[in-house]
Amino acid sequence: MERRDFLGLLAVAAVWRPSSREDVTIVDFADTGERRGVIHVQKVVKSEAEWRKQLSPLAFAIARERGTERPFTGAYWDLHDKGIFRCVCCDTALFASKAKFDSGTGWPSFWEPIAEENVKHGKPSSGYTESEVTCRRCDAHLGDLFNDGPKPTGLRYCIDSVALRFVK
Repeated sequence: MERRDFLGLLAVAAVWRPSSREDVTIVDFADTGERRGVIHVQKVVKSEAEWRKQLSPLAFAIARERGTERPFTGAYWDLHDKGIFRCVCCDTALFASKAKFDSGTGWPSFWEPIAEENVKHGKPSSGYTESEVTCRRCDAHLGDLFNDGPKPTGLRYCIDSVALRFVK
C-alpha cells in the first residue's frame, strides 16, 4: 500500500461512524407535559465539533465536559413557572415544574424526573454522597443526584440550568 493510499484510509477512518447506532427507550412528552408514550429512538451521537457548534461555550462545558455552573447564576434556579424542562442537547423531556422545589442550593432541584426512562443515574448511598445524572438519549451531563430531598422520594436532582431548556 502506498503512503498516499494509507493516509486516505486514515482520513476516512477519522470521520467514519457506524451506521447502526444504539437505540434507546424514552418516554415522549408534548410541550404541555402530556405523556405521549414510550418510544424507541436512536441515541444522539455527535462529534465534539458538532456539539460546540450547537451549544454555547458554557452549555458545552457543562453538558459535554461534565462541568458545573456557579450557584445562583443559572436561569432556572429561582423559576416558578409551570412547564417542562428539556435537554439542551437533544430536547428530551427531563423534568416537570411540579417536581421542582427550592433546595436553597442555587441550582434547580427536582424530587423526581418526568420519566425515569429519560435519565440515567446511580443511587446515592448516604448523606451528601452524589451520583451523576445524565440524559439517556444523548449522555449530556445534567447535574448530580443526592438523597437529601423532600418526600415522597427523598431525592434531590440538582441540575445545572444551562443543561436544560424550559418550555412554559
